[in-house]
Amino acid sequence: MSAEEAKKSHAVLVEEIRRHDHAYYVLSEPSISDPDYDRLYRELLDLEETHPELLTADSPSQRVGGKAVSEFLSHRHKMPMMSLDNTYSFDELAAFLQRVEKRLPEAELDWTIEPKIDGLAVSLRYENGGLVVGATRGDGASGDDITGNLKTIRSLPLRLAAKSPAVLEVRGEVFMSRAGFTKLNEKRKVDGEEPFANPRNAAAGSLKMLDPKLVAERPLGVVLYGLGEVSGELPATQIDVLDWLDQFGFPTTGQIWTGRTHDDLVASINELDAARHDLDYETDGAVIKLNNLSLREQCGATSKAPRWAIAYKYAAEQAETVLKAITVQVGRTGALTPVAELEPVLIAGSTVARATLHNEGEIQRKDIRVGDTVVIEKAGEIIPAVVRVVTEKRPKKSAVFVLGKECPECKSLAAKDEADVVWRCPNPDCPAQVRGRLEHFCARGAMDIEGGGEVLVRQLVGSGLALNVGELYKVAQAEVAGLERMAEKSAQNFLGGLEASKQRDLWRLIFGLGILHVGTGVAKALGRRFANLDELMDASEEELVAIDDVGEVIAKSVHFWFGDPQNRQLIEVLRKAGLNFESSIVISGEAAGPLAGKALVLTGTLLNLKRHEAVARIEAAGGKVVGSVSKKTDYVVAGEAAGSKLAKAEKMSVPVIDESELLRLCGK
Repeated sequence: MSAEEAKKSHAVLVEEIRRHDHAYYVLSEPSISDPDYDRLYRELLDLEETHPELLTADSPSQRVGGKAVSEFLSHRHKMPMMSLDNTYSFDELAAFLQRVEKRLPEAELDWTIEPKIDGLAVSLRYENGGLVVGATRGDGASGDDITGNLKTIRSLPLRLAAKSPAVLEVRGEVFMSRAGFTKLNEKRKVDGEEPFANPRNAAAGSLKMLDPKLVAERPLGVVLYGLGEVSGELPATQIDVLDWLDQFGFPTTGQIWTGRTHDDLVASINELDAARHDLDYETDGAVIKLNNLSLREQCGATSKAPRWAIAYKYAAEQAETVLKAITVQVGRTGALTPVAELEPVLIAGSTVARATLHNEGEIQRKDIRVGDTVVIEKAGEIIPAVVRVVTEKRPKKSAVFVLGKECPECKSLAAKDEADVVWRCPNPDCPAQVRGRLEHFCARGAMDIEGGGEVLVRQLVGSGLALNVGELYKVAQAEVAGLERMAEKSAQNFLGGLEASKQRDLWRLIFGLGILHVGTGVAKALGRRFANLDELMDASEEELVAIDDVGEVIAKSVHFWFGDPQNRQLIEVLRKAGLNFESSIVISGEAAGPLAGKALVLTGTLLNLKRHEAVARIEAAGGKVVGSVSKKTDYVVAGEAAGSKLAKAEKMSVPVIDESELLRLCGK
């Protein structure tokens, strides 16, 4: 095909793919089957590969094309991104309406009521129809340039569907869907990472990641509802603005309400409250805006917020109950966390009997006492929290709660750094810390030892059979079988799990050791840098800081842990037990491996290798395992009962190999 024909074909493909993306991600009305979409997308990729001059920044193929950055650049907003004043009261809402009416005595006012999305505010700047920059709110005057991350959101158009002004800035909110949030947290638990507290934190954390390819794996969406700088004529009303955004292909809030009187607004706010739990994103209120844009200009703004809009915040679902006791939990790092033991109460669809009190300072600030009637809520609809004390119901003989300065488990005197808000048990042999370390070591995301859960670990520690992870490998089958609720078969399974764990890759051992601040990502980064545990133990802080994903705090923690003589002794115990200290994923400059730079997808059930073993083989050979099939996939490894990924690979002509071919490619 000639250059001109290629150019025309490329334009047609791009437009068709954008149209299908909009139908799928914005309208939730797929207009084409997945195989047909994949065929179009593959055709686009092939065309751009043959004619690289056609590749543009706004091509659908560039959704995850951005490179990782070392830090975000600052972006100054052409028009400030203002915050909204909040109210929780219908009386205050009436006062707000009166203030606006006083400023516009001759005007006939009408209002829009829209969901207040609990996400992260962003501004998107389009020039001549193409997205040129996307930024966070920041301080309102300037924010972080996160264009690469925002481009990964499939519902966001990279080029506008209709003829647009030369400059068009749109404002909106990035969120994480409810279903996506649940799925992400389940994966984090499996990987041994802390789950996110709520969808907003998850969305904000995702957008702060420096590598767009990682952001693309997060289930992010965006809703646009307002304007920044616009060249040319503006729409007349907020309703027109939303219609305008719709025409350009932006996802908007969908249903909105309108009203003229205070009663109209109250009714609409209550209707939205009833409907908001069916939305795919979290909402924490309703935004009331003056509909007429020219009247907004007359209203003006304060230094922080417009005078023509206000946010009515919904109260989180709350309930009263009695605080029966305050207990203290001891974590594997020694942190003493006070916990409220409550009279069970139903809230947000579940029965709550416990709530975290965070730390001593939180208890003092809220003056929480045993016997108090307290108001609790599901913070972010996820974590039970004590909001306040109902002091008028306080028992006459209540006493100020004083957090004991000794560990409730081992009675060691607790300590606290000046910069820390948490008291910690300094005794590394504390039974609670020992149990926590053993449970963490046995967890699926770490050494994956079958049967090594809370019940068995508590008995092993309580009976003195295992007081550190090294002693796990010394217990006998008869000893385990003799524990309560442990039959011969269960004991065999546990010991079999211990034996199998000796072959786990080094990064799993590093993670399983429970070093402060070291999650699976950092453990893998260390495994890629150091060929064995001895090299890691001898590394300086400077060497550690130089590794990707390892900052100063983590480097200091790792160096301190391996410098502790007791930890060194533990390593020697593990060495004698026969644990693997070699890294199969190490990448050296001289020999990157036979799969260096290759991306592989695993699908179906392999006959001889477990999934984590296959991943380890691939990473050891320099390759990378990715989750989905694309043009950049080099091989799809198909086992039994392979599903849609195999079909997609065949449609896209991606090489499909079996387990034996994988082993051959890995050189093992």
